[in-house]
Amino acid sequence: MKVIICGAGQVGWQIARHLAGEKNHVTVVDSNADLVRRATESLDVSGVHGFASYPDVLERAGARDADMIIAATHSDEVNMVTCQVAHSVFSIPRKIARLRAQSYLDAIYSDLYRRDHLPIDVVISPEREVAEAALRRLASPAAFDTETFMGGRAQLLGITIEDDCPVVNTPLRQLSDLFSTLRAVVVGVRREGRLFAPEPGDQLFVGDDCYVIAVTDDTPRTLEIFGKTLKKQERVIIIGAGNVGLAVAKALEERVDRIRAKVIEKDRRVAEFAADALERTIVLNGDGLDSALLAEANIDRADAVLCVTDDDKVNMLTAVRAKAEGCPMAIALVNDPTLVPLMGPLGVDAYINPRATTVSSILRHIRHGRVRGVYSIGDAEAEVIEAEVLSTSPISGQKIRDVNFPEGVLVGAIQKGKTVVKPTGETRIDEGDIIALFSMAKDVPEVERLLQVSIDYF
Repeated sequence: MKVIICGAGQVGWQIARHLAGEKNHVTVVDSNADLVRRATESLDVSGVHGFASYPDVLERAGARDADMIIAATHSDEVNMVTCQVAHSVFSIPRKIARLRAQSYLDAIYSDLYRRDHLPIDVVISPEREVAEAALRRLASPAAFDTETFMGGRAQLLGITIEDDCPVVNTPLRQLSDLFSTLRAVVVGVRREGRLFAPEPGDQLFVGDDCYVIAVTDDTPRTLEIFGKTLKKQERVIIIGAGNVGLAVAKALEERVDRIRAKVIEKDRRVAEFAADALERTIVLNGDGLDSALLAEANIDRADAVLCVTDDDKVNMLTAVRAKAEGCPMAIALVNDPTLVPLMGPLGVDAYINPRATTVSSILRHIRHGRVRGVYSIGDAEAEVIEAEVLSTSPISGQKIRDVNFPEGVLVGAIQKGKTVVKPTGETRIDEGDIIALFSMAKDVPEVERLLQVSIDYF
């Protein structure tokens, strides 16, 4: 597949890394020559220096015979025009644009992206995706990472193994014997910084971070078995009233269970805008690092603090300060993956990586076969892929034990009709089933081969 990626920032670079690693022909376009140079020197990609929306720049990037263009520059308008030029001048069949401004994303204006208006096939909204990720973190406070699959029927949980975990030092194959009715599968383990797909004989040790795919109805029991207690979130303090913070506060206002939220915003103009946009949420103007202001917001009585300013270091320090002031749960938004290893030592309970969230959204529309969802884990080390099994797929009609899955691939859940089942070696994969797979990055091309069919592309 020949792909043009416009924008060589964090998201563009990560997508280029994914696609180039899977032997696609990738060309990166950016107006910043240093970013283009970084991409071409560190990845197996071509580079073009110039403005992505200019037809002659796209021509140099190979737009005449490109299969897809991904517009992920910092400007919404450049991304939109790039897709228009890609369609009108070069007839590129697949166009994906990242758009940030909420006005462009309002449902009442969705007609804007019709082929005879602005021909964009897929619109990705980082802020909206990140807000949804934040809400998922709040819903599963005992997990450091979480994502839903199969229309909410299955859930990926990232769980840190601590001293009080009942299943520590227990071979994974014994978990099925001990908890025969539990519909959950350990699909990934990170130990001493290395992520891997575990074997049935592997054990979980204190300090491991494990990834579990569980049927949503069994999530509370799964967390309990792994030594986590569930506590309902009733009071939440949000630090930062930008697009993400505001979207989370609005979503909390609309919930039936009435979670009470307070927002702290340093910029007075932004705080006033948030106060006007929110109906029942208290907005405080001030610095989230200010102990007196946190005390005024009753941080010691809050169930969780969500730090979502546009500065990673402020988010981390505010999370640490909130924990020191008595808040039991702290979640920080962090763009820079090199800061993630500091989370544990600093006592930050969970983090949200906007780059990984956006990359996951884009990958969902790139993967071959009938892929319905993709979630990128860690620094693009692995993916959880949800896909429909087609009649001509190599795995259709076979039992799981008879499928030649790579070592780094595990089946986490299978949906048959409206029922999600825990997979075993004897489980048969049938046409129309929805399957959730954990795959190490190097094994994704083989997973795609097992899922795809030549006549059904995308």
